[in-house]
Amino acid sequence: MASEASVAEQQKQVQENIHLQISNFCKHMDGILLPDSKADDVTVSSSSRTNMAPRPSGLGLAVGRNTPSKVAPVVSKTKPLTRSELSAKLKELTGYTLEVKPSQIQHKDAGNGLFLDSEVDAGSVVGFYPGVTYSPAYYQYIPGYPRDDLHNPYLITRYEGIVIDAQPWGYGGESLESWDGSKTGSDRVWKMLSRPLNGARKGSVLERRNPLALAQFANHPAKGMTSNVMVCPSDFPMNEKDMRAYIPNISFGNDEVNMSKFGRFWFKSWKSNHQNGCSDPLVPHKSYVSTHPLGLD
Repeated sequence: MASEASVAEQQKQVQENIHLQISNFCKHMDGILLPDSKADDVTVSSSSRTNMAPRPSGLGLAVGRNTPSKVAPVVSKTKPLTRSELSAKLKELTGYTLEVKPSQIQHKDAGNGLFLDSEVDAGSVVGFYPGVTYSPAYYQYIPGYPRDDLHNPYLITRYEGIVIDAQPWGYGGESLESWDGSKTGSDRVWKMLSRPLNGARKGSVLERRNPLALAQFANHPAKGMTSNVMVCPSDFPMNEKDMRAYIPNISFGNDEVNMSKFGRFWFKSWKSNHQNGCSDPLVPHKSYVSTHPLGLD
């Protein structure tokens, strides 16, 4: 029983459950998107869409310099489905998907809200928080820092201090593509507030049509209401190629930089993923998990 397990064991069980759900989601996405595959036969790994030729160093596109670019990741073909078409097909397989519509919260700043299209059980992964992740070592490069919140309502912080900026992700895109965290469109304010760091944006081949990568549009519950989702942080090794394209996050800066907090201050140090039992870089991530059964009103 859960009550008899230690806190550490319970946390491990939660992480394993989240990982399994996301793994199943990735298999469904492969079944929908990979050419000549079937929804009930998804043994083809999505790593076939993210082959490197040769593998880049992670310093893909230098920011703010005119230097020869590194060899870009090879983006393989997927079925030419629109975001809405992909979302509908995912619902056929999983029973639900997400929609962004005007919020029902009575507040002048509510804007759009995130809605579940169908029903899910408690403990279901219902959304991903996409975007660029910043460790405390790179806070100063968050666009607009130190008053980054003035122009960006899509910042969220994990328990250990990693910030995820979903603003450059927006609503996603219309294809599988190599994405380095650049914001789509021509938002002059965002570009003006961005501070370049040479080689800091590490591009990855990501599925920008991801129907669950919309958690940034979920609003806080109104006064007197209880939250219907909780945030679950997790880390995905870069070597999990069958899942990488569907984890909608990239890291800003050097994976080997670590920060330790003492009181109100952060101090820079260096780390190795071997210390965490992992020889590959980790992708910080956040999922939204339902706290109770959710359904159509």
